[in-house]
This record gives sequence, C-alpha cells and structure tokens, in this order.
Amino acid sequence: MIEVRSVYKRYHTRNHQAADWVLRDVNFHLPPSVSLGVVGGNGVGKSTLLRLIGGMDHPDRGEVIRRCRVSWPIGLTGGFQGSMTGRQNVKFIARIHGDTDRIQQVVDFVQDFAEIGKAFDEPIKTYSSGMRSRLAFGLSLAFEFDVYLSDEATATGDASFKAKAKQAFDERVGKASIIMVSHSEGILRDLCQAGLWLRKGEAIWFDDIADALAAYHESIGQVKPRKAA
Repeated sequence: MIEVRSVYKRYHTRNHQAADWVLRDVNFHLPPSVSLGVVGGNGVGKSTLLRLIGGMDHPDRGEVIRRCRVSWPIGLTGGFQGSMTGRQNVKFIARIHGDTDRIQQVVDFVQDFAEIGKAFDEPIKTYSSGMRSRLAFGLSLAFEFDVYLSDEATATGDASFKAKAKQAFDERVGKASIIMVSHSEGILRDLCQAGLWLRKGEAIWFDDIADALAAYHESIGQVKPRKAA
C-alpha cells in the first residue's frame, strides 16, 4: 500500500551547508490494514518521515510510493491561511479535495470535533497552537483516507479531548491504517501492530510494536517489561 525505497533526507543550514542525513537509506513496505507506530528519540526524523509519506516534503534520494489515499500529518498546522477564519479554511480545503457536494457536512463535523466555539469564525492567526491543532485534527478526520498520518495528535488538548481523539482512531482501526508518532506508548500499543524504530538516520522494522519499543528502551538503557499479550 505504501512503499519507502532507499529514502535519504537532510536539510541545509542558513549558510547553505549540507547537514548530516536526517534519514539514511530508509526502506519499508506497509501492507494493507496494518497500523505502524514510529518510535525513537527526539530529533531522529520521525516527523520528517511522516511529511515525506504524506507528500508535504520530498526525499533527496529514493522514493515514496503511495498506492492509496494518504492524509496529511494530523497535528500539522502549517497549511492554514492565517487571514481566513477556521470556517473559511475548512471550506477551502474541502473544495481542494473535491468534496464540493459535502462541504457543509465537512464544516459541521470539524466545528463539532474541534470544540473551539466562536473562534471557528475568527481568523486562524488569532488561534493558539492548541486551537490550530484541534482544527487540523478534525479536518483530517473529516475525509476518508486509506492511511492516516498522526504526529502527536493525541497529545493535543485536555483529557476529554485526548479521549475523543483516541476514540476517533479506534473507530478507524480495521477500516484504515494509521502511521503514528507518539510519546504515549499506551496509544501505540493499543492502535498499532507493527513498529518502526528510527535510530541514527536508519529505520528498523518490527512486526510487533512491543518489540520495537523494547529495542528502543534497551538502546537508551531503560529496559521495561513487556506486557502480556
């Protein structure tokens, strides 16, 4: 369904100097109906990988092959037009995705899911980062994708909204796949079958998310007992 072939990615400094590779020769294949948890320390390229899979960025080498509909990374808020209201942004994106016949349905869903009240009709530039994340989360879930990309989306908001976010993903498990980055290991264990451990630019695939988490913890000297199946 999604195939990552020999992907390399790095960014350049302000002086146009090439930095070290963020991702180096990453290869994996995500089969249909399999959800993937991406684990690793801060700065190892987890969010970069999601942007590449979602088409928000492009590899320096290699390719990402998508044979399905893939969401933008849930939690990514940079695609909004700041001078437009939340409602206007939602309508605009619904038109881009060709859902002209259900624009109002999309608007109603996002407005209800985001729970930002009157701010829905105020310019995005006045939003807090949390409000932007809520809007982006609801907007992503308003469309039918085969694969949802989640970048710490379940970390947004208060306990009630986090529970709502988890329930939304629970409802999609079995109908669609999820590629998830999260510091919440409980969420990863609940929603993902396979794991991808990013370390020093390289990616190691595990058929069991518990094995990926165990390998990561062992690498940093934090051995945790595996939960019983």
